[in-house]
Amino acid sequence: VSLHVRPDVFTSLEDIAHMQYFSFRVFVSGLHGGHDAGTADEEPIKLLTVTYEIANAHAVSYPEAWPGTTVFYSPRTSAPTPADDDAWRRNLTTRYVDGKLTWTHVHSVNGSVFFSYFPMYGYERHLKLVADCAAAAVAAGPSLAEYRPRIASLGQTIQGRELECVSIGKGTTVAWIIHRQHPGETMAEFFAEGLLHRLLGVSPSSELDEPTRRVLQAYRLHIVPNMCPDGSVLGHLRTNSVGANLNREWTTVRPDYVAPSPSRSPEVLSVLSAMDRTGVDFFLDVHGDEELPYVFFSGAERTPIWSKDAPDGT
Repeated sequence: VSLHVRPDVFTSLEDIAHMQYFSFRVFVSGLHGGHDAGTADEEPIKLLTVTYEIANAHAVSYPEAWPGTTVFYSPRTSAPTPADDDAWRRNLTTRYVDGKLTWTHVHSVNGSVFFSYFPMYGYERHLKLVADCAAAAVAAGPSLAEYRPRIASLGQTIQGRELECVSIGKGTTVAWIIHRQHPGETMAEFFAEGLLHRLLGVSPSSELDEPTRRVLQAYRLHIVPNMCPDGSVLGHLRTNSVGANLNREWTTVRPDYVAPSPSRSPEVLSVLSAMDRTGVDFFLDVHGDEELPYVFFSGAERTPIWSKDAPDGT
């Protein structure tokens, strides 16, 4: 089975159509045991071995990331549920050869198999995360209520999706933490989920541990779990629905390209407006990298007002 990665919408600032992330479903029928396993005159197929290839793997944004990559698959016959962390496995036959990414999968049951560059963090799961945070805020007992948890929409995307922000903490130091400016970096929102669950006590015990309490005492945190919902739904690697790479939309860097723009990057414009209202003492931008086995933080070290006289000496 030969497939091609679909490119993002062209981004004029970088003069490129980014592409790398992929996720797709394969449906298999006719194997033994299925209701459509064949007629009485047909010998049922017990196993179906299929080799898949991404034929344009050499033309993606970061082809150097393919060596050592393992494609993920879900062995479930139905779509992974929003909280189904155990649905994904690595296909260890993945190889990058002659410009193509290939792997072999043995289908042993009828139904669907999902393949993905990295495990999906779908919009359904995103909405569940927001709902869980809202439920924790509404049901907050005294141990959480003192930190004033609040969930709000900062604005809407071009396609009309909400840009949610979770705020919590009673400290005087204002911290902003944003995630998934690049929608194909699904690992960034997995990180956001863990962070928010810990800060709001979204767990069977619903208890805040001591390190979390210290953070909430010192900071007022504003956390955006997904900066690019439209691009996430569309399966893009780097851009929103109109081709804006949000990581390049925070300021005007070229006279003929004013940023951020309400028509091209309302996501950044909404967050920046909120930052202007609250002020910002501390900022983290959570990303994932094609060649790193962990998320990484992009901070504010390149901004014009960055000071080496910060309290920690950096």
